[in-house]
Amino acid sequence: MISSLRGRVLAAAGSSVVIDVGGVGFQVNTTPALVLASREGHELAVHTSLIVREDSLTVFGFATRDELEVFELLIGVTGVGPKSALGVLSSLSPEQVAEAVHRDDDTVFRKVSGIGPKTAKLITVSLAGKLAPPAVRSTVTPIASGGVADSVLAALTGLGWSERVAAEALDETLAGAGEVESASVPTMLRLTLARLGPAQQGGRVR
Repeated sequence: MISSLRGRVLAAAGSSVVIDVGGVGFQVNTTPALVLASREGHELAVHTSLIVREDSLTVFGFATRDELEVFELLIGVTGVGPKSALGVLSSLSPEQVAEAVHRDDDTVFRKVSGIGPKTAKLITVSLAGKLAPPAVRSTVTPIASGGVADSVLAALTGLGWSERVAAEALDETLAGAGEVESASVPTMLRLTLARLGPAQQGGRVR
């Protein structure tokens, strides 16, 4: 079982990245946010799930362990395949998935390509009790340092940015983000990366 990969990014386009690990290039299917965050030639670390089929071995990777855990729960739901589960995490953060399940609100899942009303309802029913309610998560740490912010910070440091530089950029992004934007890991990751920009690559860990 391949549970994680770390190596130099050889390519990042579409819905996948190719990571060189010890001279072997692994194609990793992932979210658009992580593809956007990846830089060719720079090191990338991802949490992975290996999906074994009769005719293929496919790796799916994520910036945070929370995303991986939700992915693995989703593919355990009848009617939800790896691509559909990836589609959910491309649109929703783990926190948003947990909130929808907690509220028994399947409408957000219906908006994901490949997931119909019946499957959307199965997601909320099947995952009930398996994800910590958002209220429980939010009481552990303040939103500025927990939840979505923690996931984004972990993704940025995993991509090679120093924690100080990443935290400063994230704080600035949070200050200017709306309520909907600040609740989405993919959106906050994209906005923070845009703020960091190529000019600040000196802030990366060498």
